[in-house]
Amino acid sequence: MFKIELKNNISQKGLSRLDPALFSFGEGLDEPDGILVRSASLHEMAFPPSLKAIARAGAGVNNIPVEECSKAGIVVFNTPGANANAVKELCIAALYLSSRDITGGIAWAKGLVDTAEATVEQQVEKGKSRFAGPEIAGKTLGVIGLGAIGVQVANAAVNLDMHVKGFDPYISVDAAWGLSRAVQRAASLQDIFATSDYITVHVPLTPETRGMINAETIAQMKDGVRILNFARGGLVKDEDMSQALASGKVACYITDFPNSKVLKMPRAVAIPHLGASTPESEENCAVMAAEEMANYLLNGNIRNSVNFPDVELPRIGGARLCVIHHNIPNILSKVSTALGEKDINIENMLNRSKGQYAYTLVDTDSVPPSVPPYLESIPGIVRVRLLT
Repeated sequence: MFKIELKNNISQKGLSRLDPALFSFGEGLDEPDGILVRSASLHEMAFPPSLKAIARAGAGVNNIPVEECSKAGIVVFNTPGANANAVKELCIAALYLSSRDITGGIAWAKGLVDTAEATVEQQVEKGKSRFAGPEIAGKTLGVIGLGAIGVQVANAAVNLDMHVKGFDPYISVDAAWGLSRAVQRAASLQDIFATSDYITVHVPLTPETRGMINAETIAQMKDGVRILNFARGGLVKDEDMSQALASGKVACYITDFPNSKVLKMPRAVAIPHLGASTPESEENCAVMAAEEMANYLLNGNIRNSVNFPDVELPRIGGARLCVIHHNIPNILSKVSTALGEKDINIENMLNRSKGQYAYTLVDTDSVPPSVPPYLESIPGIVRVRLLT
């Protein structure tokens, strides 16, 4: 029986994917095998030796000490794509909000009252022109980042009669298959900046992407460009964006990540991080997180880990050894040699690496009574699990 600790309210639809004959779950469990979490911070948590995996029902893992988990051999999962449709829908709404001052018009209309000089209706007809803006049909949208969300936004914009350019030098095969053929491939970020009337950013926040929308890149853009940020707040340099909005270089900035600086910017629309706030998205994330957790604990398979490579191998009987180790030479030969010396035959083996760590699945024709200590003692081995 595996014990799964819940750090937030997790959708029952997701929890239903955990077989009650194999899993127990709840809050405050001692010696959990896994943790399911949404937004709760785990940075101050002391992880017990029993903990094997953490699954975050969402894409970002800023609330999880990933490097600490890697060192302890704890696999951290996220749920990329589970909230993609929810974020896409909000991005499409933001395209319209950025073009036509809908939010400003609504706020103005709410303050109108009948007066002796003019009724509300008369005031509306006289004042509505100040909130006018262009249609998005026929305009060019530049999509930076063609992951699960970026692809959906690009395809939806094509269907709204926009010209769409996409840039992602690391696009996956799955994403490429799902991308509309009408989306034009941009040769570079500079191509996106120079030709787009609207720009939407869908990349992770890394040291390389932090502040990628800044004074220098904004200067390369069209005058009056409209920029959407539904990825991470840190992708945009706030001071530079504020100056660009004040000068009119950027006509509108819409972000799902408000802060005190954004709230003071002229012509900025701050949405309170609603991208994934739909019941469907929460259910999808919970289902994916629970399935990732179950597949790893029961079968040793890894899919959608942020700190270890994807490794999936069908079970064929016998025993399975799940070996987390550093990505250094000769580890596999040492594992196979150690098993051979104990007359354990390897029936199947699969190895993948990700950065400084690697993961190996080994199926054998006999079942060791416990995790072999001669494997755990090999230099570079982080953790070994035995599945029977």
